[in-house]
Amino acid sequence: MSAIIEIKNVTKEFKVLNRREGLKGSLMDLFSRDYKTVRAVDNISMNVEQGEIVGYLGPNGAGKSTTIKMMTGVLKPTSGEILVSGNVPYQNRTQNAQQIGVVFGQRTQLWWALPLIESFRILKDIYCISDADYDGMLELYQSLVDIEPLLHKPVRQMSLGQRTLSDILAAFLHNPKIVFLDEPTIGLDVSMKAKIRTLIHALNQQKKTTVILTTHDMGDVDALCRRIVIIDKGKMLYDNDTEHLKRFFGAYRTLKIRVGGNLKEQAAEIEKRLPDCAVSADDEWISVLVNEEKRKVMDVLTQLQKDFRIRDMQLEEIATEDVIKKIYEEGVE
Repeated sequence: MSAIIEIKNVTKEFKVLNRREGLKGSLMDLFSRDYKTVRAVDNISMNVEQGEIVGYLGPNGAGKSTTIKMMTGVLKPTSGEILVSGNVPYQNRTQNAQQIGVVFGQRTQLWWALPLIESFRILKDIYCISDADYDGMLELYQSLVDIEPLLHKPVRQMSLGQRTLSDILAAFLHNPKIVFLDEPTIGLDVSMKAKIRTLIHALNQQKKTTVILTTHDMGDVDALCRRIVIIDKGKMLYDNDTEHLKRFFGAYRTLKIRVGGNLKEQAAEIEKRLPDCAVSADDEWISVLVNEEKRKVMDVLTQLQKDFRIRDMQLEEIATEDVIKKIYEEGVE
């Protein structure tokens, strides 16, 4: 069975004007041909199977949104090939749009002044959804997230979380094969994030919808993604499942301690004494990330006990967030 998304050696370059400063420089730029070439995506290849939820991760400016825009047909690759459900997205944009759903950050596709149900009815006509399929999706939504209180509420009166939830429902309404979610939970509270994660997981399981998710929230990744793809500066750094990634960094442990005094000041002192460990502090704990291939956790704890009065301690496996952070900083061979 062929993959639903096939990306082969895709590169995307942009020509960017070298701008000058000041009013005189702005006037000169009107007639300038001094351009530089920026490579936003650099020779990326991957296949995505039907029904997968793939976390597409990277720091700001890594090329995530550019890749998604090429998969949705908004941008044409400079070189390489992309097939989405057998279509070349930028050549068959109408046909491709029937097969996909998209949520880009906080850009809504709903009609601002209309109640949500009216936006759904407009989308029903746009995508030629049958009455039976439309009614079936509304029943499914009601069973998953109880949308009845939102249906007759104008979009402009919704909170950010309600609007994001509604946008995700709108993206799945025509039962697309693939849904692209670009930072869907940004700025939301913990309760709404949990509801949206539950909704995405349920729709993926029941409709076998493929989901491509970009996010900086590792809670989204842990809750939804079995596979992650990491890019930085346009290049792919990692493509495998999340458990493999944690095993790859399996020698790392996080030692969390409570000590007396100001935690941030104490963390700075610990960092001086443990230059080979990453040290951070929050409101309750000082966290020390230890690579046990270089140094045992018990040795670190013994050294800390000599210099600090430890009131409590915990030992944790490395979190996905810490793994991703290390990859951003150090890369993967």
